[in-house]
Amino acid sequence: MENEFIIETIDMKKVYGEGEGQVIALDGVSIKIRRGEFVAIIGPSGSGKSTLMNILACLDRPTEGKYILDGEDVSKYTRKELALIRSQKLGFVFQSYNLLPRVSAQQQVILPIIYRRENRIGIRERKEQALEVLENVGLADRVDHLPNELSGGQQQRVAIARALINNPLLILADEPTGNLDSRSSKEILELLHSLHDQGKTIVIVTHDHNIALHTQRIIMIRDGKVYSDKENDLSVVQGAEVEPPIAKAEEASVL
Repeated sequence: MENEFIIETIDMKKVYGEGEGQVIALDGVSIKIRRGEFVAIIGPSGSGKSTLMNILACLDRPTEGKYILDGEDVSKYTRKELALIRSQKLGFVFQSYNLLPRVSAQQQVILPIIYRRENRIGIRERKEQALEVLENVGLADRVDHLPNELSGGQQQRVAIARALINNPLLILADEPTGNLDSRSSKEILELLHSLHDQGKTIVIVTHDHNIALHTQRIIMIRDGKVYSDKENDLSVVQGAEVEPPIAKAEEASVL
């Protein structure tokens, strides 16, 4: 039977250093995210949200507590085992796109297939799959373009296509609109909404409350703890203009 929750953390703690130099980045975080949800994790700098993202992305492990991903407790997995989980179940979207400068859009999207350890396929099928995913994100006419021939929004679409190519159970996006202007940010959010409508589970990490308001649910992190966990009314924000990032003083008042 399929697990209701794709993500479940139980009293999760992450500690760096020892003795007087010890830093508690996460302090007893317990969250649940259902399949098909669109969730934002938000918090000010130093709140622990990036540490939480790294653990959810199987890039790090908790010091204490459990992280259950798709019904599987991955808390104590080795780095090799976590790498396999990442390739099988996760898709990543980064603020800085992380595209290779001399590689075409289509080849960028093919890369995760090449590194996939199972279900290897031939070159022709790789290209067909990459083209299909690029069409899905609106870049059918840009498959041969290099990153410097694409706008910021188009580069992020390539990054999203790359995240989708292995049909992940979960898409994790770290500040996906952080380097984009308002128009491109709106386009990327609309694309993420479209993927969510197709049944994808999406978790974004952001410092920007304006962006978080475009998700179903906001989990706010402060001082390594869950400060609040609230549902959003998506009908209010879908299609709305994306405001410029709020200033730190305004952010502090919101958080």
